Amino acid sequence: MTPPAGTSARTANGGTSPDRDAAITRKNSSAGWRAARSNRSPADVEILAAGGVVWRNDGDQRRVFLVHRPRYDDWSLPKGKLRKREHPVVTAHREVHEETGLRAALERRLPRQRYFLDGVPKTVAYWAMRAESGEFRTNAEVDGGEWLEVSAAEDRLTYTRDRAVLEAFAGGRSATCVVLLVRHASAGSHSDWSGADRSRPLDARGRRQAAQLRAALWVWHPLRVHAADRLRCRQTVDGVAEDLGVQVRKEECLTEDACADDLAAGIARLRAIGGRGQTSVVCSQGGAIPALIEAIAFQDGVRLRRLAAAKGSVWALCFDGERLRWADYYRDLAPPV
Repeated sequence: MTPPAGTSARTANGGTSPDRDAAITRKNSSAGWRAARSNRSPADVEILAAGGVVWRNDGDQRRVFLVHRPRYDDWSLPKGKLRKREHPVVTAHREVHEETGLRAALERRLPRQRYFLDGVPKTVAYWAMRAESGEFRTNAEVDGGEWLEVSAAEDRLTYTRDRAVLEAFAGGRSATCVVLLVRHASAGSHSDWSGADRSRPLDARGRRQAAQLRAALWVWHPLRVHAADRLRCRQTVDGVAEDLGVQVRKEECLTEDACADDLAAGIARLRAIGGRGQTSVVCSQGGAIPALIEAIAFQDGVRLRRLAAAKGSVWALCFDGERLRWADYYRDLAPPV
């Protein structure tokens, strides 16, 4: 953890609408995070950290968890610095647990905050995080914590930049689950494969991408794993399913061929998975994912300013019942070099 720069620190552009959140999503490929993937250590470029707005329902009200740090005598959102070769989503999950004792699942992105600390730029990435279990315990950095209604938390927070993050959280509806829509990892070229296309396996790069997904997707706390009926799709998420102790559910209507023939069936199936209220991993193909997301987002009034599906990429689709509320794109989940 690092000391705060002060209440007048600059904040990233925030907001509460799907439009604004889409803009925030695009910024996650900014120069600061790209620099962390260079040959230099992240500490040589800027301080990178991650944390979350941890929330739970208390009757008909949402409460968020704030922490008190005795070293600075401040109230803030739980956060901390990236470890070497740790993706920010993993950092956010780890730091929240270490500072609060709570086990909280990631949901949607919130505005990143960028400011200077002793002349060194610092960037903190935030996520909305739903508390699922655990109890607060004091530790070396935090001597107090409290669940507060959002308005009371805004008053309690010491720093303006933290209030900007909380306001962005408060402006959006809570999700009932997240569908992690993954494009299968690299599987070589169709022209170089002599067998049936449905049996084309992952190549060496694809196996590395699958390992990266396995190391990061768990922070959303998925319970189910689905894959389009293609070997490369199943292999991409086999490791996730193994860690969860579940079987990969085969999805005939989520292949790109099936979606080309009947996109409505694919949409209905994806909505049904979201409507179960259980966070799930779903692996499909590059010919299906953009069409599925574009259609669902249009139907539900979520504007997308980016529509991509690189191999090994992830769309975190936040559903409220069967309705899409938020959509965040992750080009990959590889940790910084």
